[in-house]
Amino acid sequence: MDLYEHQARGLFEEHGILVPRAEVTDSPKEAREIARRLGGPAVVKAQVKTGGRGKAGGVRLAADPAAAEQAARQILGADIKGHTVAKVMLAQPVDIEAEFYVSYVLDRAAGRFLAIASAEGGMEIEEVAAARPEAVARIHIDPAEGVTSAKAGEIARAAGLPPQTVDVLVRLWQVLVREDAVLVEVNPLVRTRQGQILALDGKVTLDDNARFRQARWGVEEAEHGDALEAAAAAKGLNYVKLDGEVGIIGNGAGLVMSTLDVVAGCGARPANFLDIGGGASAQVMADGLSVILSDPAVKSVFVNVFGGITACDAVADGIVRALETVRLTKPLVVRLDGNNAARGRAVLDAHAHPLVQQATTMDGAARRAAELATTA
Repeated sequence: MDLYEHQARGLFEEHGILVPRAEVTDSPKEAREIARRLGGPAVVKAQVKTGGRGKAGGVRLAADPAAAEQAARQILGADIKGHTVAKVMLAQPVDIEAEFYVSYVLDRAAGRFLAIASAEGGMEIEEVAAARPEAVARIHIDPAEGVTSAKAGEIARAAGLPPQTVDVLVRLWQVLVREDAVLVEVNPLVRTRQGQILALDGKVTLDDNARFRQARWGVEEAEHGDALEAAAAAKGLNYVKLDGEVGIIGNGAGLVMSTLDVVAGCGARPANFLDIGGGASAQVMADGLSVILSDPAVKSVFVNVFGGITACDAVADGIVRALETVRLTKPLVVRLDGNNAARGRAVLDAHAHPLVQQATTMDGAARRAAELATTA
């Protein structure tokens, strides 16, 4: 569960990390009043759960309240990487002397958290790491030990951060632990010309599995950062949006993960992860297809099902009935294997939908879905 920037800043303040004064609004007229309360100039920032806001015109410096109102009017309602801006945050500008990058992120492969820090903040850390990998420090954190002052000092020295950041590093770790976060990021963390260390921007991702301990986050806060993920969540689907062109539906997380790999190996990119689990009813299939087909990036869809408790003929029947309610606009490649696979294929053959194709192997189906996507 990603938080909006203003919510992340609120957590930082609760844990004693300094942030510039700021207020949030959905009204251009109120933006003018907020800027006046902040002293005149203001940084107007789109509140959307995605990066790259500045490059997309979602962050603007307003010299006075009138300019703040105009900036808010231009930003509100804008589309930033598929996210419609419903709110803006106006923050008090600060006199920056230096910018840094700091974050804690869960390293699932290592089974530990990873501290990532750099004295070159203010830009995407991936760009810094690619151009100057030596400028980015990566230090694993023992969960049992956490980030003590000594550990924070080690991180600061490795990244070339000033000693004043040590306390902030300790407090950011407290944010991660106490709020059940899997990512806490500040970019940039700045030192002002007055010597203060301030968090100018923040990103926090909370662990969905700890929602029961974080009851204060309501509907707005639990919204998915991607509109398609939000639509899928509303239908109870286990869906994750990816940057590709082949829509994927499978039954079982392991099978879906394998399907993603096979499609990638065929020269195409998966557009999503969608696990329909053990059930493949007409409604579940219709819901899954409607979400995937609403993604403009999708050029073909690959349904990969291994029949077990739910037999393949039941899955095929679900697909046929789903196509009665969902208008199929992209080619659909189906691979059925396992329990009653032959009967399932016969059901789809009898339906004879012009955009539905079948393949008997996962590799063959993946190749066909990739061909259809890359030649569309």
